[in-house]
Amino acid sequence: MILCDTGVLFCLCDPTQPKHQTCKEAVQKLNQPLLTSWSCLTEVMYLALHRGGWAMQQRIAKLLLDGLLHIFHMQTEDYERLFTLMAQYQDRPMDIADATLVVTAEKTGIKKILTLDSDFLFYRISNKESFEVLL
Repeated sequence: MILCDTGVLFCLCDPTQPKHQTCKEAVQKLNQPLLTSWSCLTEVMYLALHRGGWAMQQRIAKLLLDGLLHIFHMQTEDYERLFTLMAQYQDRPMDIADATLVVTAEKTGIKKILTLDSDFLFYRISNKESFEVLL
């Protein structure tokens, strides 16, 4: 599995986005399921609703239903780490969606991430390891 951020998911569901083809080709080339968080899913569904309505939201739903996109579930014990990360990276600033992906990487050991967000070049997994940014 490969971690996936909101921006890539949005580009996948909106063919008018400048990076749509790049994201689509990257996902096809990697040929692995994507893993995201509920926070990222919420963000992309909100953006899709306002950009293209239910028709665009259905494209994201299809990724989930077809098993190409999976959701990592945060546990209560992860909350403290989420907010510690947000405080640590407040100069960027880190939003909760990005924090959930860092925690997901820490919990799963997955370092590869599809993202358009350059902040993932700065974030560290367990305060030491870099992400392998694929876009």
